[in-house]
Amino acid sequence: MTAVDAVIRNISQLVNPGSDRVARGKESGSLRIQENVCIGARQGMINFIGSDADCRSHCQLEPGGLELDAGACVALPGLVDPHTHLPFAGTRQDEFSLKLQGVSYQEIANRGGGIKGTVAKTRAISLQDLVAVCRKRLDQMLLCGTTTLEAKSGYGLDLETELKQLQALRIVAEQHPLTIVPTFMGAHEIPDAFRGKNRDFLDLLLGDILPKVQEKQLADFVDIFCEDGYFSYGEAEYYLSQAAARGFKIKMHADEFTSNGAAELAARLSAVSAEHLIAISDEEIAKIAASKTACVLLPGVSFFLKLGRYAPAQKILAADGIVALGTDFNPGSSMISSQLLIFHLAVFQMGLTIEQALNAVTINAAYAIDRQHQVGSLALGKKLDLLLLDIPDYQYLAYHLGINPVHTVLKAGKLVVQNRQIIVE
Repeated sequence: MTAVDAVIRNISQLVNPGSDRVARGKESGSLRIQENVCIGARQGMINFIGSDADCRSHCQLEPGGLELDAGACVALPGLVDPHTHLPFAGTRQDEFSLKLQGVSYQEIANRGGGIKGTVAKTRAISLQDLVAVCRKRLDQMLLCGTTTLEAKSGYGLDLETELKQLQALRIVAEQHPLTIVPTFMGAHEIPDAFRGKNRDFLDLLLGDILPKVQEKQLADFVDIFCEDGYFSYGEAEYYLSQAAARGFKIKMHADEFTSNGAAELAARLSAVSAEHLIAISDEEIAKIAASKTACVLLPGVSFFLKLGRYAPAQKILAADGIVALGTDFNPGSSMISSQLLIFHLAVFQMGLTIEQALNAVTINAAYAIDRQHQVGSLALGKKLDLLLLDIPDYQYLAYHLGINPVHTVLKAGKLVVQNRQIIVE
């Protein structure tokens, strides 16, 4: 008999991505569907998937274990968000209103807004208050089905605040069921004191801040914004090469507004992911699609900023690339924290099929943060991060807009959302 401490019965449709590791190119157009399924787990890890009859014959529920009737719901892996800027203070709805009236980004920045405005607020907030802000946002994400997410610093641009952001992530991760994968992104913007001295600022990050991040084990990844007006191709190459040499995995904001070869650089440096890629060139697509680097596309930015164009997802897939989706949750260009909304934008605006979009918010998103061996699909030996959706089948998820179908969430085998309410221990 297989010992289990959690069993979920009566799953009408178990929907898994096309692969338990990564779904490239054509493979991302397929899903693996099982009907009338039972899942068992022990200590948060799945150790049985099969029929209810086989479960009753081969599994023994430990005393006090969880036995849950799925009520004929559809089951999905917990959603993974591979790109957020979670630990920031304040919001910028006043600036958003100005943008709608035609005020330019530069004019808003000249008034003390934009990234600089958020930096000022994040520097001023206490660590305790920043943790509380992050916890509230995580609650909202959890209710929409996100169970694992990446989170970047980058609204500090100095030692104290960058460390404060990363420390807030560590503390809230200990308090909240969501898994948080931290990224150091001190190279998000250039502080006023370093205008025209980008290399000096990168050397400050490498010499003063990154060693402390590493010493305190506060981040898994290092990221940089490679874009006109921020950091150049050469500066990004210098910085990321140094970070990788120190043992960090690397990510890269690439080709968001202009094509400058950043996606090609990400592939050449074996970055885990290149992110944004709205302006990626055909030549870069060929190079990154031939690599192991994931393309994290962020349709919320195009939608929120009303850019009128989206990253060329189908071109990347046609070249056998890896497409993942993220929210880019941040106060300036994508105040969107729901991966369900990103799924819908990918289908309706980016041109992905339902199947491609589901692969992109599950296994490929997990791959883009190097967690594909733990989450992103419901498979033996992986975490029981599971969503129960109150819908007739998976296709309905894209068909009925404006609702939240997430009824129940299990995180590492523990019931954390039931009847659309967070369970407070």
